Amino acid sequence: MVTIKIEGMKCKKCSGRVEKALNALDGVKAEVILEEKLAKVEGCDDLELLKKTVTDTGYEVVAIG
Repeated sequence: MVTIKIEGMKCKKCSGRVEKALNALDGVKAEVILEEKLAKVEGCDDLELLKKTVTDTGYEVVAIG
């Protein structure tokens, strides 16, 4: 499992946008927790792809691993 710490999400719509983008990746199961400002991702170990997916939705990745 990869955990991504994300800055910039302010509401459920924000977290939903990130979750939808991550889950659109082939084989990925993602859960975004707004209150903790993080995403839990299974099915992908390509950290650069995950980071790009989050930043392409307009949010900042502050930690990933």
